[in-house]
Amino acid sequence: MAGLGASKILTQFRPLTCAAATATATACHPGRLVPHPPDLIKWVRREGGFVHQAVTIAPSADSCGLGLVASQDIPKGSDLIALPHHIPLRFSSLESEGVDTIDSVLVNLARQVPEELWAMRLGLKLLQERASIGSFWWPYISNLSETYSVPIFFPGEDIKNLQYAPLLYQVNKRCQFLLDFEKEVKRDLKNLKPDDHPFRGQDVDASSLGWAMSAVSSRAFRLHGKKLSDGTHVDVPMMLPLIDMCNHSFNPNAQIVQEQDAGSTNMLIKVVAETQIKQDDNLVLNYGCLNNDFFLLDYGFVIPSNPYDSIELKYDGALLDAASMAAGVMSPNFSSPAPWQQQILSQLNLDGEAPVLKVCLGGSELVEGRLLAALRVLLASDLETVQKHDLNTLKSLAAEAPLGISNEVAALRTVIALCVIALGHFPTKIMEDEALLKQGVSGSTELAIQFRIQKKSVIIDVMRGLTSRVKLLSSKEKISAQG
Repeated sequence: MAGLGASKILTQFRPLTCAAATATATACHPGRLVPHPPDLIKWVRREGGFVHQAVTIAPSADSCGLGLVASQDIPKGSDLIALPHHIPLRFSSLESEGVDTIDSVLVNLARQVPEELWAMRLGLKLLQERASIGSFWWPYISNLSETYSVPIFFPGEDIKNLQYAPLLYQVNKRCQFLLDFEKEVKRDLKNLKPDDHPFRGQDVDASSLGWAMSAVSSRAFRLHGKKLSDGTHVDVPMMLPLIDMCNHSFNPNAQIVQEQDAGSTNMLIKVVAETQIKQDDNLVLNYGCLNNDFFLLDYGFVIPSNPYDSIELKYDGALLDAASMAAGVMSPNFSSPAPWQQQILSQLNLDGEAPVLKVCLGGSELVEGRLLAALRVLLASDLETVQKHDLNTLKSLAAEAPLGISNEVAALRTVIALCVIALGHFPTKIMEDEALLKQGVSGSTELAIQFRIQKKSVIIDVMRGLTSRVKLLSSKEKISAQG
């Protein structure tokens, strides 16, 4: 399925669509919704928020677009930004009773959105405020990007250029949802009176819905919201004006904290300097220890050498048989395990009534524990040796050869062969990808190529790491045999 960039562009005042996907992809600094939006720092201060005098908005040196930059040194522990309860944009009507007709229409639409696409729910509220001429949040909304570099807006060819089936599935799933949801929205809005229309009578299409979902997914935070009777808080997605201009880093110099607002039950949302911030440094938060699938799908960027990146495979006995035979492992029986092996596979949730067959390579584990345990168990012929170890030991790569060196070498060689098979599913090699980048390509093509380069790099890193382990184990086995 092609992306949503070809959707029609509306011409009404403050139209609810985004520009074409090509604009998203080619501009390193995408335009704001209006050419000269209000000063966001002045607006936050005017509305009772706090902004440190050294915090400024400037083009980010570390990423495309604007970010927050320190104009002078800021000591560790300093408050950088503080937003009172009324400034964040939430979908509070979802938590309320007795809402008016306009909000009830919005709530009913939001209830049709699956939980995994929570950004679309808040996106409906964002679209409503964008359409409202007198919106309190207009100074913030007018500063939002006109376009987003997420894959749902890629041209069809660049969606294919991702070359990675799990992400292709997610992109197509989101595109299909937006096309289907457009029909539901149009149906629910069809016969509404102008005064009851949540979007001021404007048409809403898949492109405008995609813009809103992307704006939220790339900028919103899930923070403590309503306090329950037992003292716990409900996590509520919210957009945090100015705070959401902090870019990402796995080594952040700032963090978000929530404090009780003095004399009120409301929460104050603050950004505090975690380290000393030097002049001209970007203010950066850690968006999460996520793989590049999430970063590209929700934020529209790819992180090179991401330590949390991984590749997804399906656990399949026949595939493992082929991999182990290619690795020179004798008599593999992955597709026909013994009853006692099958029982352990069920405990690993890789067999039984509702197994979870998705397994990962890469990231902090290198090999997902469930896959490693399965390989160790299925390559073992001795039930008694297996029973000496608990599942946690069998799942741990740090537990060196719990079932013996020969078993471990066979398991690791099988994973290496799996990596070779996974690399073979990519139609291009890294060197070819790098050559394409040097030729000069559109922004969306560049993102797609960067993404697939990183996925191939993850596989190669796993192969290197496991190969060095195999060599070390083989040398130990040889020394042991000689002794």
